[in-house]
Amino acid sequence: MTTVAIIGLGNMGSGMADNLVKGNFDVTAFDLSEAALDKAKGFGCKVAASAVDAVKGAEIVVTMLPAGKHVHDIYANQILANVDKNTLLVDCSTIDVGTAKTVSELAESRGLKMLDAPVSGGTAAAAAGTLTFMVGGDADAFEKAQGVLGAMGKKIVHAGGHGAGQAAKICNNMLLGASMIATCESLQLAQKLGLDPQVFFDIASNASGQTWSLTTYCPVKGVGPQSPADNDFAGGFASALMLKDLTLAMQGAEGVDAQVPMGELAAKWFEQHCDEGNGSLDFSSIINKLA
Repeated sequence: MTTVAIIGLGNMGSGMADNLVKGNFDVTAFDLSEAALDKAKGFGCKVAASAVDAVKGAEIVVTMLPAGKHVHDIYANQILANVDKNTLLVDCSTIDVGTAKTVSELAESRGLKMLDAPVSGGTAAAAAGTLTFMVGGDADAFEKAQGVLGAMGKKIVHAGGHGAGQAAKICNNMLLGASMIATCESLQLAQKLGLDPQVFFDIASNASGQTWSLTTYCPVKGVGPQSPADNDFAGGFASALMLKDLTLAMQGAEGVDAQVPMGELAAKWFEQHCDEGNGSLDFSSIINKLA
């Protein structure tokens, strides 16, 4: 049985840990939250008193942490010096490309293989084991990770070298954030022009305006498949997390002198939305700014 250490048991990491156990991995978990550790224990994970204890003897280490500074700190100061030489390192956090590359270089300087493997799909996919992984790193490390990633996801894509997974994630979420705003605008305009939102949904979801934001995640209550809009925007993908990803995308664009006017506008809208106290609401709640 392959031994896996997972560090970071938030809304995403918790579901991932559960699916690793279901996938017949021997899982040791660590988080700063005692409640999160108790939940992981209920899944069948062993729990560790520290990140160092968690990774000792692990064949694979999976991390799911809030930001680049946390990833850099835990790898540089706790993980790299305490894993076996053949341990595979997989960071599933969403962070900036630069930090992903730096941490991978630190790992390689110790002879270790590392992947940046951010995810898409949200908490529901994390719980269901149907995440999409966008993976950056060497091809041999990618092949070695197939089993562990396959236990947590349904789509695993090798995006390229170190940092490519993070690049794919922030570009994807910039597209998602901007398209959600456009979807909200279209639905609001349709209603103000006298169209029933369900009728507009039925038309647009089968026409050239079709988007994931409309057909899978419609921001209008009672229209389309069930979405956070049907639960007053509770759950789902928090607006604060969308703002985080858009901010990372803007940093990436600035670093390579890319023109992203719609991305910039989306970032400003979500910043205002979060400043107005909506950071914990699903990102589709941006439709309320148009009311």
